[in-house]
Amino acid sequence: MEKAMIRYAAKNYGTPSYIFDLDALKDRMEYIRENLGKNIGFCFAMKANPFIIKTLSALTERLEVCSPGEFSVCVKSNIPEEKLVISGVYKSEEDIRMMMENHPAIGTYTAESMRQWDALKKISKRYGRNIRVLLRLTSGNQFGMKGDEIKKIIGEHNDNIRISGIQFFSGTQKTSLKRLSRETEKLKELLTELEADCGFVPRELEYGPGLPVSYFTDDKSFDESDFLKEFGCILKSLNFDGKLILELGRFICAPCGAYITKAVDIKTNQGQIYCITDGGMNHINYYGQSMAMRIPHSETLPDRSGEANHITVCGALCTSNDILVKHYPVKKIEIGDVFVFKNAGAYCMTEGISLFLTRALPQVLSYSRENGFRVLRSETPTDFLNTALI
Repeated sequence: MEKAMIRYAAKNYGTPSYIFDLDALKDRMEYIRENLGKNIGFCFAMKANPFIIKTLSALTERLEVCSPGEFSVCVKSNIPEEKLVISGVYKSEEDIRMMMENHPAIGTYTAESMRQWDALKKISKRYGRNIRVLLRLTSGNQFGMKGDEIKKIIGEHNDNIRISGIQFFSGTQKTSLKRLSRETEKLKELLTELEADCGFVPRELEYGPGLPVSYFTDDKSFDESDFLKEFGCILKSLNFDGKLILELGRFICAPCGAYITKAVDIKTNQGQIYCITDGGMNHINYYGQSMAMRIPHSETLPDRSGEANHITVCGALCTSNDILVKHYPVKKIEIGDVFVFKNAGAYCMTEGISLFLTRALPQVLSYSRENGFRVLRSETPTDFLNTALI
C-alpha cells in the first residue's frame, strides 16, 4: 500500500489501526498459485485473520473453522457452508448437534480423536446427515490421532460418514526444505500403509506445511519464489492422485496487513530515548518477537531514516513489558509521527492481550482500489468471535 494511503488512514480513521490491503491479498493468492501449480487447492485457516474471510472465501477452496465463534462469524458473513471445514482439537457434542441440525450444507468435518469420531458417528446418525470426514494425523503433539487409530476407524463401517481423506498439520514458520521433504515422505509412507493394510485410498489430502513469513530485518533472506517452486517439487514427489489441499493461514495473509500507531510522548531516561505510542503489545504481536530485541520490517511516516539514534518504542500499557522495539534506528522522532509495522496481516490482531488495561480496541480497516477504505469492525460480526452458541 502506498504511503499516501497509510497517511490518509492515520489522519481520517486514527491510530492505532490495522489495515488490510485486499488488492495485495488477491495478488498474493495468485502468486502462490502460480508458484505451486494450478492443480493444488487451498484452505484458509481463518484463525489467522477472521476479518478478511469474505475476500478469501472467493480466492480459496475452503475455510478452516476451529471454534463455534469462528463458525458464527462465517454464518453471519454469509460464507457458503459447503466451503467450511469444521476442525479443532475440541468439538463439543452440543456444537456438533447444533451444526448438523441447523446447517446440513457444511462441507467437511475433521476427527481429531476417537471421542470426536464417536460423536460424529452418533450425531450424524441421529439427524440422518451424510457427512464427509477428514481423519487428522498427529505430528506428535495434542492434535490428531496415531496411525493405528486412523486404521481402526477406516476399518469400521458407517452409513452416514464418508471418510474422504487425511488431514495433517505439522507446525509453522518452517524454512527448511529438507524438513518439509521428510514430512512428505512420512505422509507418503502412511498413504501406502493405508492402502496395503486397509485397502483405503484417500480422495483428499489436506496438508498444513507451515510455510515461513519474514517478520524481522535480521531474518535470513531467501528467495520466496524459488522456495515455493522447490516446495512444489516436493509435493509432486508425493505422487498423490487425489485432491491435494494446502491449509495455509499466516503465509497467505501476513503480507497484506500493516499496523499503525502514533508517537504520543518522547522522553530520555538515564541516557535512553523512549518513544511512547498510542498502541502497544496488546495489539501487535509478532511470531518470534524475542522480548522486542529484533527489528521488525517497519517504517516511520514521515520518513525518519538517516544517521540513527537508537530509541526504544513502548506502548501505552502500564507495564514495563510493553516494549514494541528496542534500539529502533531513526534519525529523530517527533510527536505525531506514525510507526508502520508491516506483515501484520496474520494473528497480530487476535493474539494480542487486547483487553489488558481496558484500552480502546484498534480500528480495523480494509483497503482496495475498487472500494477504498472500509471499517471492518462494524461490518464483520466480531461480537460473535468468542461466543459458544449462535
